[in-house]
Amino acid sequence: MYYEEINVGDSFPTLQKDEITRVQLVKYAGASGDFNPLHTVEEVGEQAGTGIIAHGMLIMGMAAQGVTTWIPRKNVKKFQVRFKKMTKPGESIEITGKVLEKKENNIIVGEVLAMNSEGEVKLAGIFEGVLPSKND
Repeated sequence: MYYEEINVGDSFPTLQKDEITRVQLVKYAGASGDFNPLHTVEEVGEQAGTGIIAHGMLIMGMAAQGVTTWIPRKNVKKFQVRFKKMTKPGESIEITGKVLEKKENNIIVGEVLAMNSEGEVKLAGIFEGVLPSKND
């Protein structure tokens, strides 16, 4: 993929993730070291008034995967996100994104969204990537 081939408004392929499971959250807790019981213990979630919720960094990782299915990871220079809503077990997450701007020096700026099947935005972010030029 070359800078000259990308246009503002171009979308990357949608990444459909499987339904979030409680087992996945336990595995993620072990892999990440985030053992906050809000992610794995029903009673704690009930006391908090939210129920069990997915780790924000798990959803962020899914968003990053969506970006890097389109732009090689080595070319991503910036990745920032905001968490919009909590994600719960049983929700399926879809990652979408598009180019917002082209800058000098072969830089593209894009947005990435993580949404559930009802279209609720769970995470919104911005990324920048540097792409090779056909002229190099």
